Amino acid sequence: MSLPDHPLDFTGRRVLVVGGSSGIGNGIARAFLERGASVAVWGTRASAADYAVESGSDLAGLDYASVDVADDAAVARAAAAFESLDVLVMSQGVVLYKRGEYAMPGFRQVLDVNLTSVMACCMAFHPMLKASGGSAIVVSSTAAFHATRGNPAYGASKAGAVGLVRTLADAWAADGIRVNGIAPGFVATKMTRVTTSDPKRLEAALARIPAGRLGTPQDMAGAALFLASPLAAYVVGHTIPVDGGLLLG
Repeated sequence: MSLPDHPLDFTGRRVLVVGGSSGIGNGIARAFLERGASVAVWGTRASAADYAVESGSDLAGLDYASVDVADDAAVARAAAAFESLDVLVMSQGVVLYKRGEYAMPGFRQVLDVNLTSVMACCMAFHPMLKASGGSAIVVSSTAAFHATRGNPAYGASKAGAVGLVRTLADAWAADGIRVNGIAPGFVATKMTRVTTSDPKRLEAALARIPAGRLGTPQDMAGAALFLASPLAAYVVGHTIPVDGGLLLG
């Protein structure tokens, strides 16, 4: 297969980043925008203005909508507003600390957002991705590959997301849809602030990363751009760890 002159040029492409209002998702959304795509993002707050003072959030130039992805009907309604889609990135996520995931309401909440909503989004946009020969990218976590003692739902949901990537990739390759995933390592976002704000915990975390630094949303964005591009035309069903070598230990 011959590649286009600029395989990372997404001009004319329509991209949706679920969870693109902040953190990793926002970094991915901005990377696609900078490369010519028309980018929509879904978040949890009522309007884009509600993220104005949020660190790690820049919604300028992005088409924002508030969508409760744990509500299947809300996902279907929001998807109906799209006429087409080329790239679907699912970066939604929640984690509960202080053993909140050991209570069943908390466990279900995390599974609903981190795993079940991924399937809901994939199903809602399947016809559009089939029509465009598009790509779906699931942002999971390296937590899928090791124990998460204090967060059983988070670990289970991310492991489930890796399995879902494999299964949907197998099922939808014949439709011309490539499904892949990214497993971020330790990235400084509001979800990891419990560690990054504690010098001792941060030092311990850095000691486990061969690259010697935390990841950034831009690091994750590079992998997403690759997976959505013609450069990854023969990559199907894989979740790529982007972790600075964290899983090597």
